[in-house]
Amino acid sequence: MAIFSVYVVSKAGGLIHRLDSYAPRAEAEKTSSHPLDLLLKLHDERVLAAFGQHDSIRVGIKFAVLANPRQAGIDSLLQKIYEIYSDFALKNPFYSLEMPIRCELFDQNLELALEVAEKAGTFGPGS
Repeated sequence: MAIFSVYVVSKAGGLIHRLDSYAPRAEAEKTSSHPLDLLLKLHDERVLAAFGQHDSIRVGIKFAVLANPRQAGIDSLLQKIYEIYSDFALKNPFYSLEMPIRCELFDQNLELALEVAEKAGTFGPGS
């Protein structure tokens, strides 16, 4: 898998959703003191991390993707995540801004978007 995690951060800086699509071995984990507590993974004795971010100006939400640096289409994936957030969280009458996202349709569509992005593949040296 080339996409490891997706984070949705509220306007106030609180983590309102996290999806880990990669389960690393415990002995390969290295933690960071970043405010989001991002997890860096060792792969072939080097740490792979690409940090993409999309800011939503209207609602102040930030979307972050932790992925292999060679993963193609991170910008379009961030745009798709924003569309999924708009369609399945903001339009949900039971969802309040700044609160954790607990919507099954949001989770299902987010996982589907990650699968599609991973099928797009990687590019660059070593691919």
